[in-house]
Amino acid sequence: MGITLGLDVGTSGTKAVAVDASGAVLASALVEYPLSSPKPNWAEQDPADWKRAAVAALSQLAASPAVRCGDIKALGLTGQMHGSVFLDKDNAVLRPAILWCDQRTVEQCDHITSTVGEERLIEMVCNPALTGFTAPKILWLRQHEPSVYEKVKTVLLPKDYIRFVLTGEFATDVADASGTLLFDVKNRTWHDELMGLLGIPRSFMPRAFEGTEVTGALTREMAEATGLPAGLPVVAGGGDQAAGGVGCGIVRSGAISAALGTSGVVFAFANEVSRDPKGRVHTFCHSVPGKWHVMGVMLSAGGSLRWFRDALCRPEKAVASETGADPYEYITAMAEMAPPGSEGLTFLPYLTGERTPHKDPFAKGAFIGLSLRHTKAHMARAVLEGVAFGMRDSLEIVREMGVPIAQVRASGGGAKSAFWRQMQADINHAPLVTLNADQGPAFGAALLATVCAGTYGTVEEACDATIRVVDTCAPDAGRSAIYDRWFKIYQGAYRALAPGFQDAARLLG
Repeated sequence: MGITLGLDVGTSGTKAVAVDASGAVLASALVEYPLSSPKPNWAEQDPADWKRAAVAALSQLAASPAVRCGDIKALGLTGQMHGSVFLDKDNAVLRPAILWCDQRTVEQCDHITSTVGEERLIEMVCNPALTGFTAPKILWLRQHEPSVYEKVKTVLLPKDYIRFVLTGEFATDVADASGTLLFDVKNRTWHDELMGLLGIPRSFMPRAFEGTEVTGALTREMAEATGLPAGLPVVAGGGDQAAGGVGCGIVRSGAISAALGTSGVVFAFANEVSRDPKGRVHTFCHSVPGKWHVMGVMLSAGGSLRWFRDALCRPEKAVASETGADPYEYITAMAEMAPPGSEGLTFLPYLTGERTPHKDPFAKGAFIGLSLRHTKAHMARAVLEGVAFGMRDSLEIVREMGVPIAQVRASGGGAKSAFWRQMQADINHAPLVTLNADQGPAFGAALLATVCAGTYGTVEEACDATIRVVDTCAPDAGRSAIYDRWFKIYQGAYRALAPGFQDAARLLG
């Protein structure tokens, strides 16, 4: 039976999975690395860390007794979107990669919008200029590090740098390319006119492929480093959200995924290009050939819970370390002690700015409504509720666009907690289901590789054969009514505080 691999170059680590034709995960590996924030609102990583992690993770799969290397048919790639890896003429990395959650490019986004016009920009590439996207990062480099910019020959997205490491080829996929702000999403090709307006050379960008196409083969050097067979086909794959959508079976209309990782993403399938004229959600190419998706993104979903764990739950972390338990289990158990609405305590999860629906790089996190009555349990519940409210913001826009929602499929770390799943169902007024497949984007990348390998004829066939619902949380009408009232408070809190966020940003320079 054939085996395919999926490799996910994530923000906190690189994950690799080996999957058989039935969708069973035979082996997995995760290798972590740090994120650097050398200045306020900056987020960078060293691509060398990704390379070391990718080689180590793939080596672990090759060494697994459950994996016969001779049965491996293809490798699919996925990873964090929007990041910029700048290479020189010798293909050497020129500086640390600027990541998706980096907020330094406000001035460059304003320049793009004023140069092109906001409505025209959305017509051209289906999306507004946002600080996380790739194009403003290129303009930032040109303005602030001209000596580095002069040496740039190639710009790659994170997973595509690893593609180059593994195959020696420059390539990307149409889904990941959609997040650069330089891609004609409707026609699935680079937008030469926009690049000309911005003065970005077309030669910087690699060729874009559909998600199931072969982009190269594993070099002999990388085969020796990983233990995998030389010549192994490496498939285009997709950005992490598109690949994650495949991994959740979001390949037809009706089902939507709610992925709670570091960021939070509401992901909806689209047969045709569907744009929000206000640019509040993203319209990108899907990893399913010839299809698209609509996506709302909040920047600090699971990231907010991780911040709460690290900043305010050190005793719980210590106990978890001693007992071998997951500290998040202690936090969610604590949150269950507080009532819905957290007795008036509201949390804004904008710890790294926000994208949907506010497009506000200056937004900040906040606890609002604190009183002497509130405890850490109330704060824990308010964080979980705040993140779920942020996801509902995106879901409401998708509904407004007329995208059908029959079912919401949960994935990511947020899907592990039954309590948090039920809260999301209550807040969203929609059933929330969990799936047998819980390996995220890496699993989706492996499924794309099964189509390339000929195991399945289409991505839809691959998903039908490997993905099924295993649990359903139905919304509770009483709790939903309570949450509706607090959701309005949550939305009003941002509107009231937004001017202060702007003032604080000016003071911070």
